[in-house]
Amino acid sequence: MTETILAGLAGAVAWKLYQLSKAPGDLPLRSVTLCLVCAALSYPVAMPGGASGVDTVAGHGAAKLIQNLLLLATVYHLLCFYLYSAEGSAGRRRARLEAVLALMVGAAISAAALTVPHSVFEGSFSTADMTVPQIAFFYGGAGLYLMYALTVTAGWTYRFARLSRRPHATGLWMAAAGLAVMAVACGVRAVFVAVRWSGGTVPPALMTGVALLLVVSILLFVVGITYPGARTRIASIRLWVRHRRDHRRLEPLWRLLTEALPENVLGAASPAMGDRWRARKVHRRYHRRIVECRDGLVDIGPYLSVGDREVDGAALSQDPAELATRLRQAVAQIGEGIPAPRQAVPLAMALGDDREADVRQLIAVSDALRRAA
Repeated sequence: MTETILAGLAGAVAWKLYQLSKAPGDLPLRSVTLCLVCAALSYPVAMPGGASGVDTVAGHGAAKLIQNLLLLATVYHLLCFYLYSAEGSAGRRRARLEAVLALMVGAAISAAALTVPHSVFEGSFSTADMTVPQIAFFYGGAGLYLMYALTVTAGWTYRFARLSRRPHATGLWMAAAGLAVMAVACGVRAVFVAVRWSGGTVPPALMTGVALLLVVSILLFVVGITYPGARTRIASIRLWVRHRRDHRRLEPLWRLLTEALPENVLGAASPAMGDRWRARKVHRRYHRRIVECRDGLVDIGPYLSVGDREVDGAALSQDPAELATRLRQAVAQIGEGIPAPRQAVPLAMALGDDREADVRQLIAVSDALRRAA
């Protein structure tokens, strides 16, 4: 489960860093990016291998102190995200006040950790000696601040979710649920600290259950904040794949028409490195090919004939194979220099004004040309 969360955090950090590189002055985006960076950095320190490495270098307790300071920074930047998003200039002032509070809590738990022997920090939260006042304050103080910040951000996320539409609302609901559960878990852990500080005991199964709940809530939060962007990116990738595929499928029709009527080829932009694979260039080439095919069909329409009878364009549009045959005959007439015998007729036009249906008709004619070849 820990590896899954770490992988999810790494993906979320990479995505937000990419977005931040496009808009470095976006304060809400910068805040959520720093939030995810701090969360991602805290996990390796919390894992057994990372914690033992840090403790070996800096002494027992250093890993726990660094992890908790990173968690404080995580929820502080999450607070800033909402303050910058909704509060404007007042949000910036409150963000500075929240920074003072976070720094005070960080300094307090650091002082508590540094005033006890390193050996006291051996073990985990479940095995720590909470009867030592500094240890109880270290865990309890950090837990109460986390509960406060997570409760506030869960409330804001809930309000944003009610005002949003899908897919953003779906992601916000998941994030709000994750934050609320995290706040509850931190509050319960603070109660555990108070019980153990007073000399009581907490069943190990209960502490394990709360720890598992905390892990699941973090994963739910990460999925929630990345869901809208991931869904949008998946949709854009699917559109890119479809446009690239349809661009190739239109090639037989496009080649036939442009070889007969080269003046219909639009001017292309100067090629750049990676032009073939960039999404914007793929979409532009796709739409340009559609326009060139439509212009070519309009110009070649007068050359179509069926014996001595006039051609019904609507009838031909229902039979792509028949239209493909007539197009080849028309191109041959153009090659022989025969003048256009009559006015143009609409070709390959679907019923209605749906552009996508029109494109499907063009592709059907192009596929018929490929099969005939």
